Amino acid sequence: METLDLSRLDLDGLTSREWIVPNHLGGFASSTLCGMNTRKYHGLLVAAMSPPVRRMVLLSRVEERVLMDGWPVDLACNKYPGTVYPVGHTFLRAFSNDPFPRWAYQGDGWTVEKSLQLVHGQNTVVLSYSLLGGRKAVDFELRPLLALRGIHQLSYQRNVRFTVETKQSGLHRVAPTSGTPEVFFAHDGQFTPEAFWYLSTVYTREQERGYAGLEDVWSPGVIRWALLPGETVRFVCSTDPVDVAGAMERLERQSAVVSVPPMPLPGNDDDLDALHRAADLFTLHLPDGTDGILSQFPWTAPNVRDALIAAPGILLSRGRIAEARSLVDTLLPLVRDGLLPTEFPEDGSEALYEGVDTGLWLMRLAGEVLEQTRDDIDAARWFAPLAQIVRDLQHAPAGDAGPARALGLTMRDDGLLQSVAPGRSTSWMSAKVSDRVVTPRYGSPVELNALWFNALCTVRDVARRLGHERWDTELSTLALRVKESFNRTFWNASLGCCFDVVDDASHDPAVRPNQLLSISLRHPVLDSARWKDVIEVVHKSLLVTRGLRTLSPTDPAYHGRYVGDIVRRDHAYHQGSAFPWLLGPLVTAYVRAYGPTPDTRRTVRAWLRPCLDYLNDQGVGTLPELFDGDAPHLPGGAVADARAVGELLRCYTQDVLVTTPWTPVPSPDPAPPVPDGSNELIRQ
Repeated sequence: METLDLSRLDLDGLTSREWIVPNHLGGFASSTLCGMNTRKYHGLLVAAMSPPVRRMVLLSRVEERVLMDGWPVDLACNKYPGTVYPVGHTFLRAFSNDPFPRWAYQGDGWTVEKSLQLVHGQNTVVLSYSLLGGRKAVDFELRPLLALRGIHQLSYQRNVRFTVETKQSGLHRVAPTSGTPEVFFAHDGQFTPEAFWYLSTVYTREQERGYAGLEDVWSPGVIRWALLPGETVRFVCSTDPVDVAGAMERLERQSAVVSVPPMPLPGNDDDLDALHRAADLFTLHLPDGTDGILSQFPWTAPNVRDALIAAPGILLSRGRIAEARSLVDTLLPLVRDGLLPTEFPEDGSEALYEGVDTGLWLMRLAGEVLEQTRDDIDAARWFAPLAQIVRDLQHAPAGDAGPARALGLTMRDDGLLQSVAPGRSTSWMSAKVSDRVVTPRYGSPVELNALWFNALCTVRDVARRLGHERWDTELSTLALRVKESFNRTFWNASLGCCFDVVDDASHDPAVRPNQLLSISLRHPVLDSARWKDVIEVVHKSLLVTRGLRTLSPTDPAYHGRYVGDIVRRDHAYHQGSAFPWLLGPLVTAYVRAYGPTPDTRRTVRAWLRPCLDYLNDQGVGTLPELFDGDAPHLPGGAVADARAVGELLRCYTQDVLVTTPWTPVPSPDPAPPVPDGSNELIRQ
């Protein structure tokens, strides 16, 4: 991302652009370009206390002041009831997010550069300030403001007495209380204890979304420096007793680790470079040695389905085979009744099994890894658990209390999967208002069965590779039955596209983007003669700037604006909002239907162009969860979405550039014995 000239932006323009920096544990730092926190999720140190969950906003913000000849200039910018104070944004001249956030402030006779870095694998933030311009020293002050609360909560002035201990010169500890953790801060200046509360910070985005938006934050005191021209001073905040020297040593080692793709990237492609940088935001490297993907920032608990949708782009398109393998290995043991957890709750409680398709997304990732690596060791290790998922789904529900029964999952006589659980939302279109499902898709959703066919073909291919002829035959037979049933049952001849959901009593003709998966997956279930018809309908009804609508605007249930309180937003969530990640299936389906010709590639590149431009400007290096279905298609939902970035990177790499960036990586473990096939797989 190039350095942004902020002279063209007013305060609204500055606060509408948000930056995010991860520590790859689930924690992060985030705010607006000018440092005005507009969400309760903004903070300079949002720490994952049990990575990647139990996140807490520890360091909410800092207030900095430059004094030249005793004349003070405040660099901070905050919203209070009825006013903005201070107005440091008027001294802000430039911002860059590459390789980490940096700001340039300029006053009469001085220029100060500020930077922020997170130590990877730690809950530690380092703020650095350098005096770049001027011929004499300035005095510099920094006051840390702490929130010390969970990310979904707000802090208010309370009677608890916080204790600040000096552990050694330049290192201090805020002692824990019954409701707050211990926090350390370090510096290379002079600390003066001056503890008090800053009252009534206003979070405008929270108020716009129908939530409480006033918070009180606490400051332990002020740190002062005499800052000389060319000199840099630093402030560190952490959950660990890290001093400035130790933090800087870790950052130096961190910067020396250069991520090199396994094969050279096409030269001079700024869009590809930007997508690669954006993808790194979502990767997790947890203390237990496992790897993963954090699905969204800043508020969403880790969502497994969304992570798996994003994984081929976030990991495989960047040659991260080992991390993709680790993700598959981590998730396979969590399968129950053929289902994976959809979410790991923020409070660290037991994983939630609420989606019938999540295990099939895992099988899609496993299949992509195996297809690209051609690794027989992984194939042998994964065959038994993947085949067990197929068996469990075919015979679901297997038990009286398992997740498959709770979600009403069964395989129909024609081989299609269906889920009927009134009051439960089991697909990715999962919004609920109180106990009412906004998008009830009871029966056989089109994308569930596209994923089911893809999974059957994936396991069949593994069986064939390993020489398990019985499994090969049985899976081929079942896959053929599913394909015949799908094309007979889902095709809506009057509209020239697929029904969205079918059941014994009705067929839902709503035009939605879910049907694209019947073309775009590695094993497409829809007859190829119908591909162009589907694409034409989707293109005409759903494609807008920066995404695909989730429902045709001609549908009476369409809502084109994702605004207002939670009830209004959830009514629009999957009833018209446009999701950028859906561009990936559209692009792949289009290229598959029309071939990777230069004209085809120019067409799909043009569809991606608005998202790429947004990423490099207003998105500050990332893409949001959704945009309004109606013009001017304003952004909404989560600020950063792994599916959006991952699917754009995947289709840009595979379909626009028509490259195969994956390189085989040997598996570390020997293959275990593989059980023989079973006639139980095919229901008679």
